[in-house]
Amino acid sequence: MTVAFVGIGSNLGNSIETVRGAFAELDALPHTRVVKQSSLYRSAPIGYAKQPDFVNAVAQLETGLPAERLLAELQEIETRHGRERSFANAPRTLDLDLLLFGSGALSGPGLTVPHPRMHQRAFVLRPLHELAPHAAIPGIGTVRRCMEETMEQTVEKIA
Repeated sequence: MTVAFVGIGSNLGNSIETVRGAFAELDALPHTRVVKQSSLYRSAPIGYAKQPDFVNAVAQLETGLPAERLLAELQEIETRHGRERSFANAPRTLDLDLLLFGSGALSGPGLTVPHPRMHQRAFVLRPLHELAPHAAIPGIGTVRRCMEETMEQTVEKIA
C-alpha cells in the first residue's frame, strides 16, 4: 500500500457538501481507503478572481493503485460531478489533485507528483499540515516549512 494525499476543492453548487461527499467517494475507490481527512477551509480564488470562494480539504489515502490509475479514478470522480476544464483556474464543481504519492517524485504525460505549485498554496498546505506536518514534498522541503512561507495567504477554517 502507498500513502497518497489528495487535494479537494469546489466553488460551484453546494461546495461544503461536495467536498464532504468526495471523502466517501475516495474511500470507495478500488484498493483504496481514506485514513485521515482534514477540516474544511475557505479560500479566495487564484488567477481568475471573478468567481466564488473555494472550499478546500485534503484526504490521506492508503492505496494499492499505481499513481496513473489513481489519477484516472480521480478524474472520473470529477467528471461525474460535472467538472469542465473550460480555461485555467475556472470555477469548478469538484477538483481532485494528486498532491503526493509515496515519498518520491513522478513525472509523466498528464501526471506530475508532487503537484506543481502545491508548496506555494496555503489552501493546500494548511489542510495537509493538519494531517502530516512533517511530510516531505520531494525536492522542496517539509509541509511545515512551506506552510510557514505562505502565512500571508488568507485561508479560513470553516468546519
